[in-house]
Amino acid sequence: MAYSEYLADRVRPRLKGKGELEEKKMMGGLIFMVNGKMCLGIMFDKKSEEDKLMVRVGKLNYEVLLTKTGSKPMDFTGKPLRGFLFVGPDGIDAEDDLDFWVEKALEFNRLLNQ
Repeated sequence: MAYSEYLADRVRPRLKGKGELEEKKMMGGLIFMVNGKMCLGIMFDKKSEEDKLMVRVGKLNYEVLLTKTGSKPMDFTGKPLRGFLFVGPDGIDAEDDLDFWVEKALEFNRLLNQ
């Protein structure tokens, strides 16, 4: 299983009308591009056997957002990629929590498109 269609179906309506939306399959998951910039992604972690949301938040609020429930540094190679977070199920199962992370990704996306 590459990624959760259920989670993708929860994310899509939250991104509707927020700009030009494009979906790309990459990195073993699904990436949501907004206005030509990577914004969010959905992945399946084979080790934990859990779905994860990849959130592009930038470096400004990165450290603060790392303290939120379910949030971890995005790490594919042993070196975390600052400005990107993985958020596990405990941080996205509730609708309000998913709203929070989508909004954080969109906030950074708007900065990139100014």
